[in-house]
Amino acid sequence: MPQIDLTLPDDIDSTVERALAEDIGDGDRNAALADDGLQAKARVIVRENAILSGAPWFERSFTALDERVRVDWLADDGQRIHSNTPVCEITGPVRALLSGERTALNFLQLLSGVASCTFDFVERVKGTNTQIIDTRKTLPGLRSAQRYAVRCGGGVNHRFGLFDAILIKENHIMAAGSIETAVAKAREIAAGQFVQVEIETLEELEQALEAGCDGVLLDNLASHVLARAVNMADAHRRRFRRDIVIEASGDISLRNVREVADTGVDRISIGGLTKHIRATDFSMRMHTD
Repeated sequence: MPQIDLTLPDDIDSTVERALAEDIGDGDRNAALADDGLQAKARVIVRENAILSGAPWFERSFTALDERVRVDWLADDGQRIHSNTPVCEITGPVRALLSGERTALNFLQLLSGVASCTFDFVERVKGTNTQIIDTRKTLPGLRSAQRYAVRCGGGVNHRFGLFDAILIKENHIMAAGSIETAVAKAREIAAGQFVQVEIETLEELEQALEAGCDGVLLDNLASHVLARAVNMADAHRRRFRRDIVIEASGDISLRNVREVADTGVDRISIGGLTKHIRATDFSMRMHTD
C-alpha cells in the first residue's frame, strides 16, 4: 500500500467519553460482579481478513476508565490483518476491561470495516491516477473517526463539512439562479476556498468550467459520457492553464469502479465507504492469573 496519513483527530477523548457514557450510564452493574482490584489479561482476535483501524479509540475506551490498563498491539492501523490471528493483548483491572470491552470493540469493528471497504476500492483502481475519496455521509458524531479509517484503507478525505469547502449542487443552483451566479457568490463569501460544482449534463459542465470553478462533480454519468467530460475539462485546463479537479460519483461499486477510473477522472467519491458499513468481526477473550 502507498504511504497513508495516520494523523489522529483531536476529538478522540470526547468521542470515547460519549460512547462510554451511553453504555455505562450511572454505573456498570455487570462489572461489579467481579472483585474490586482483581487483575486480568485479554487478547483480541480478528475473525476475518481485514485492514486494522481504530486502535487509539479502542485503547482510550479502557484507559478512560482506568489508566492502569495497558494495550500491547501486535499490528498497526492501516496494516492487513488475517483471520484468526491476535491483534492486541490487554492487561489491567478486570472491572475496567469488562466495562470498556463493548465500546472498545464497537470502535474497532466499525473503523476496521470502513478501512477494509476503502482498501477494496483502492485496490480496484490501482495502476490509475484516480483517488478514492469519502463524503459527508458519515455516522453522526463519528465523522473524524471514519475519515481516519478511510485513510487507513488508502483513501483520501474530501471536505470535512459545510464550512471548509463549497460544493454547489442542484438546489444551490436553483436558489442562486444559475451556475455562473452561484460560483460568483461562492467566491465572494468564501474567498480562497475550493469551489466545486455538481453537474449532470455536458452542458452544465461547460457552464461550470466557464464560471471558473475549481472542480466538478460528475454525478451519475455513464462511462462514455464521463470520458467526454474528462476531455472537455482537459481542454479547458490546457487553454486557460489552470487546474480543474474532476470527480465522479453516483452508483459506484466494486463492479464498475475500475471502469470509471479508466475514464481519467482525478477522484471517485463513494458514500458507501462510511454509510454502508459491514463491521469487521473481532472477539475478546479474558482470563485471570
